[in-house]
Amino acid sequence: MAIPAQVQAVAPGGERNVLITDFDQLMTKVRELPEQRVAVAAANSVPTLQGALQALTESVAEPVFFGDARKIEALAKNTGLDLAGAEIVDEPDDLAAVSRAVTAAATGDCQMLMKGHVHTDDFLRTVLRKEQGLRCPDVLMSHVFILEVRALGRLLFVTDGAMNIAPTLEQKAQIIQNAAYLARCFGLEEPKVGAVAAVELVNPAMPWTVEAAAFAAMDRRGQVPHCVVDGPFGLDNAVSREAAELKGVSGPVAGECDILLVPDIEAGNILAKTFSFLAGGRVAGVVVGAAVPIVLTSRADSAEARLFSMATAALMADLARDTCLKIGKVHY
Repeated sequence: MAIPAQVQAVAPGGERNVLITDFDQLMTKVRELPEQRVAVAAANSVPTLQGALQALTESVAEPVFFGDARKIEALAKNTGLDLAGAEIVDEPDDLAAVSRAVTAAATGDCQMLMKGHVHTDDFLRTVLRKEQGLRCPDVLMSHVFILEVRALGRLLFVTDGAMNIAPTLEQKAQIIQNAAYLARCFGLEEPKVGAVAAVELVNPAMPWTVEAAAFAAMDRRGQVPHCVVDGPFGLDNAVSREAAELKGVSGPVAGECDILLVPDIEAGNILAKTFSFLAGGRVAGVVVGAAVPIVLTSRADSAEARLFSMATAALMADLARDTCLKIGKVHY
C-alpha cells in the first residue's frame, strides 16, 4: 500500500519535506534555501540568459556563464538584460565552454550544471566522459521531465525522454529509481510509477507491455524500493481514476501515477513537448544520477522552463546535502 501523499519525506532532524504540487510552490521553497552556483555551458542565447538571470533575481541560483563574453554581453545589451552580479568566463568555443562548465561543477566551484545553446549530444558527450568527474559509479544517468498538470492538481514526472534512447529492462529499472529519487525530493515518499504503453493489456506483439508486466511482478516481490510500480497502463488510465475504473483497471497505482515510465526516448520526448508546445503546460527538465544536478532543456524551451529546471536542480542539490535521500538499487 502506498504511503498517503501527506506523510512525506523526513529529514534527519525529523522535519518533514512539504509536498510540492506545482512550480509556484517549488519557487517558494527554493527561495528559502541557500543559493547554489550554476555553471551555464555555452550561455550565448537569449532564453538561456533570461532564465539564468531571472534565477539570480529570484534568489534561486547564482549563474556563472561559460561562453563567448562578447556575444553574451551583446545579447544582453540588445534585449535589455542586466548582467550585474553574474560572472562570465570567456570561452569563444562552445565545446570548450561546455568542458570548462562541467569541470567547474565536478570540482565543486559550482553546485549545478546547465546546458545552454549547444546540441544535447555535444553537451552529454562531455558530461559522460569519465575524466570530467561527473559520473557516479554504478549509477545510470537519466532525464526526467516534470509536467505541471493543473487539471490533476499535481506534478507528473516523465522519464526518460531526453537521454537514454532505447534502454534495456535493467536500465529502465535504474531509470525508475532515479525518477523516484527526484519525486521524493518533491515530498513524495513513495511515488506511484506507471509503465505507460499504447494499451493496458499484456500483448506479446508489443514487447514493452511484457516488460511493464515484469516491473509489476518485481514490485510485488519487493525488488523495487522507494516506490510502487505497476503496468502496463494506457496514458488515460495511468493518470485518470475515472478512466481506470471505466476500463476495469485496478490497483494502488491505476489512475494515480506520479511517475510515467515511457518505453523509449521518442515516446517521452513527444509526450513532454506536446504538453509544453501544444497544450501550453509549464515544464522543467533535469538529469538525475550525476555527481551534481544537471539542468537539461531544449534550445527551444522558454526562459520560464529553464527557471523551473534550475529551481528543481537547486532543490535536489540542497536535499542531497542536508537529508538522507539516496538513489536506490533494484534487487535482483
